Amino acid sequence: MKIVAPVALLGLALLGGCGQARSAPESADAVQQRAIDAQTAQRRTGAEIQDRALNRVVRTVYLCDNGERLTVDFDNPRAMATVRNSHGEAADLFQERAADGIWYRAGRTELRGKGILATWTADGRADTRCRAID
Repeated sequence: MKIVAPVALLGLALLGGCGQARSAPESADAVQQRAIDAQTAQRRTGAEIQDRALNRVVRTVYLCDNGERLTVDFDNPRAMATVRNSHGEAADLFQERAADGIWYRAGRTELRGKGILATWTADGRADTRCRAID
C-alpha cells in the first residue's frame, strides 16, 4: 500500500505536464510581444467588421450643441434608427440613401451625419449639431 500513493502522485504529475508549459516572461519586451501576439490573433478583417456592423444593432450616444443628449440605436438589418432624447421621447426613423454618411428620416424629423458629427432635426424645433461621444 505504501507504493500506491507515490505511483498515483507520479501519474498526476505526468498528466499535469501534458499541456504546453508556459514560463514566466524574462523581460518587459517579452511581455509586450506576448500581448501583441494575442491582439494579432484576435484581429478581424475589414470584411468581418463590416459584416458584423451590418447585421446587428449599434448604439451611439450623441451630445448636441443645445445640451440635448441623444441615444441612437442603429438597427442595420431593418434599415432603421430609434432616437431617444434627454426627455424620454423616442422617434423611429427610416434609412434614406445618403451620398455620404448617414441619413435617417420620418416626416420632418431626421438625423444626418458623417463620422462623429450629426445634425438632429426634430419636428418643430431648430436644427442642432451633435457629436458622438460613445
